[in-house]
Amino acid sequence: MCGICGVFNAKSQNEVQQMVQRLKHRGPDGEGVQNLSLGTLGHTRLAIVDVNGGHQPMRAEDYWIAFNGEIYNHQLLRQEFLSNTTFDTQSDTETLLRLFARFGEKAVSMLDGMFAFALHTPGKYLLARDPLGIKPLYWAQEGEKIYFASEIKALTGLSNDIREFPAGHYYHSDLGLHQYYFLGQGIIPVAETERDAQPMIVNILREAVHKRLMADVPLGVSLSGGLDSTIVAALAREGLDELHTFAVGMEGSEDITASQLAAEAFGTIHHTLVYNEQDMLNALPDVIYSLESFDPALVRSAIPNYFLAKMTSDYVKVFLTGEGADELYAGYDYLGDYTDPLALDAELRAITSALHNTNLQRADRLSMAWGLEARVPFLDTQSISLAFSMPAEWRSEERRVGKECRSR
Repeated sequence: MCGICGVFNAKSQNEVQQMVQRLKHRGPDGEGVQNLSLGTLGHTRLAIVDVNGGHQPMRAEDYWIAFNGEIYNHQLLRQEFLSNTTFDTQSDTETLLRLFARFGEKAVSMLDGMFAFALHTPGKYLLARDPLGIKPLYWAQEGEKIYFASEIKALTGLSNDIREFPAGHYYHSDLGLHQYYFLGQGIIPVAETERDAQPMIVNILREAVHKRLMADVPLGVSLSGGLDSTIVAALAREGLDELHTFAVGMEGSEDITASQLAAEAFGTIHHTLVYNEQDMLNALPDVIYSLESFDPALVRSAIPNYFLAKMTSDYVKVFLTGEGADELYAGYDYLGDYTDPLALDAELRAITSALHNTNLQRADRLSMAWGLEARVPFLDTQSISLAFSMPAEWRSEERRVGKECRSR
């Protein structure tokens, strides 16, 4: 996990170096700036995979990249498409470079992961963002110059027209902006009954969780004790000999109590942090600065994330969360008011496609503020496809069952 920034159609070492400094919190393990024929790439690194060999901006032959994220299928891509290629590192970043050298912009749709990156190729350049917008990317155009960065704060002073780069898209200097992913694409055949569909859900979530255990550094799980995070913790525990779990809350918080029960059941190394109202007020300026939003509901919900990331960063560099489950499986209370399955399905699609401006923005910014990477297995593209392949009324029933489980 990292921060990326830069400019295309111009070279600007000084501007990009200033952008890098504003993103240092996203990558405390290293930084780099590289002038190239079509622009300048900047990068701040949080070392997760191939800690010693993944410095960026990275070069492979005539291709350069500044990359933020994780490509969970990068080893499979090496085996299937790049078996005759000699690699210099074990980094998923180099896999990206080699893949684009062979397949060009078509390689974007081959990636399984969360990502935002800028690629400089001979005479061309490309920007891309993952299907759900788990990783952030902003851009701005001033004359011929195209600026880009992981966070808005890195672009301030360079343009008054900063825009969010759309999720599930890539921009190619010759081809323009293209959408390569549509929400829920790839319909998955589902069994005839809800009961028969349950093993499919479990299997896809298990695979989604286990692939997100890819790391060369310590890893943990955010465990609130609710259904969603408890599922993630249970599946992660299957794949690890030792697992750290984390929970925060105010004095008397139900989350603290529930998380301790779950942690005891799974045998995890559990950590808790209790904060008070004054702690919240003291943290508020940092929360808003990191979040890059003044939406009251989002700011309020980001405060626990701030304390969670602060504590978690003392023990691990990567953690998994239950984000996305409520959107896919109708977990919010207000969704119980929907009686029309088609209307419910439309609402679930709307709130899932908006996650990059709500819960995913909160998860990314508040974790990265402490040099910490958050991974979201419920938002694996296969998990999304399965959820939206099922009848909406089944997911409404899942909402009811889930709430019953929480109340026990």
